[in-house]
Amino acid sequence: MTPRETIAIIDFGSQYSQLIARRVRENHVYSELLPTSTSPRQLREAGVKGIILSGGPASVYEEGAPSCNPGIFELGVPVLGICYGMQIACQILGGQVQAGRTREYGRVQLSVRRAEGVLAHTPAKISVWMSHGDVVMEVADCFESIAATSTCPVAAVRHKTRPVFGVQFHPEVTHTPNGEQMIRNFVYDICGCRGEWRVQNVIETSVQAIRDQVGPADRVICGLSGGVDSSVTAALVQRAIGERLVNIFVDNGLCRRREAEMVEMTFRDHFGMELHVVDARDRFLTGLAGVNDPQVKRRIIGHEFIEVFKQEARQIEGAHFLAQGTIYPDVIESGHGPAGPAAVIKLHHNVGGLPAELGFELVEPLRQLFKDEVRLVGEALGLPEALVWRHPFPGPGLAVRIAGEVTPERLELLRSADEILLEELTAAGWYRKVAQGFAVLVPVASVGVMGDGRSYEGQNLVVLRLVESKDFMTADWMRIDYGVLATVSNRIINEVSGINRVAYDISSKPPSTIEWQ
Repeated sequence: MTPRETIAIIDFGSQYSQLIARRVRENHVYSELLPTSTSPRQLREAGVKGIILSGGPASVYEEGAPSCNPGIFELGVPVLGICYGMQIACQILGGQVQAGRTREYGRVQLSVRRAEGVLAHTPAKISVWMSHGDVVMEVADCFESIAATSTCPVAAVRHKTRPVFGVQFHPEVTHTPNGEQMIRNFVYDICGCRGEWRVQNVIETSVQAIRDQVGPADRVICGLSGGVDSSVTAALVQRAIGERLVNIFVDNGLCRRREAEMVEMTFRDHFGMELHVVDARDRFLTGLAGVNDPQVKRRIIGHEFIEVFKQEARQIEGAHFLAQGTIYPDVIESGHGPAGPAAVIKLHHNVGGLPAELGFELVEPLRQLFKDEVRLVGEALGLPEALVWRHPFPGPGLAVRIAGEVTPERLELLRSADEILLEELTAAGWYRKVAQGFAVLVPVASVGVMGDGRSYEGQNLVVLRLVESKDFMTADWMRIDYGVLATVSNRIINEVSGINRVAYDISSKPPSTIEWQ
């Protein structure tokens, strides 16, 4: 932990743990996720202003369930327990937790008995987001319940003499409308933070960390994809070590149309960075031939990515480091985090997939940041707006937007459909409103009518996926103007031979992910 004003988050393995950190940072206070093994001495020496205990998938009463050091509650530092975190706090301090008669998932009406502490400035009746099966059945005399739901009599608590609070719901998710106010209450009113952390701090800290890690003589290779994450990474590394940065763009044949040209124009011509473009299209497509399983696709792409880098790196004298644009949603979805292995949602080739024989030490300055924070850093670094606000693109490229086998013919179909979608979003003024938009190719044959006759031309279905999201850990489908969808659909069917049906994905995350595979 750094000496700056910090809220420590003890991570019990919740998929939303990093969202808590993000909400705190939105209030201009630095936050950091720490393992459950963190000791009171470490927290005291770091001078943390407050401690948040995250949610988690376990039951506090089960053998082997994660816990925290009871000495945390003796520090005199404010503590806020969220969901599992509230249960573990209540249990350690004398309460009783057990399985509830009914489970609460989704939006629930909360009755606020006392609008104080973390619940200050909130109405008597509010909507909150619940995700729990266990409940605090009994609190110790030192606690009092300050809110309840129809099935959970202890939905929020406060300690009578210590600055310890707990909420059974999740104030960190956008589905709890008053959640931002609750986090603000804790950070400012209870912890007494001043709110001095800014994006500029991220840049200064990252640049210094890169210099400390790399040293004065070594060179760094940066894997450029053309997206905002790798671009911001390259800009940070260049600011830290200058001409000792060497960028490599691997044209794997799975990119959007004219991607290689755009990368060359931006980084070699505009920024004057050293850039190596590797044409590995045949290699990747050969490796993917006949492969249908999306996880196998990701492993193959990750393996080939590593091999290409190894070959290219041999030509770069003094290169001992590999810089990657890994961000926190990549990390958490790949099953990594302070609490140990979490549920693997999908593999990311740039997370945990680099074997020891690669011979590089990783430089990942964005590993603890969300997409919106990365964009703020990019703007502060002076990157072009069109690049900073470009929609996210998966590391494995179009391979994970094609259900089934990846072939050159199917890639061209998807590129054409995706290009039409992005052109029309831009023309209609929707591109910046949509957090991420793309087309998916699904091998479903459907009958159509073309030229007054029955048509079986469509051997593939195109699904349009448009979402709105602030953090990409949760997302909702975009309620876009139907006229825009109609134009996109008509153009795809008329201009892309082999497709006669277009569908729109109206799934939210969770339970779905943003990408299909």
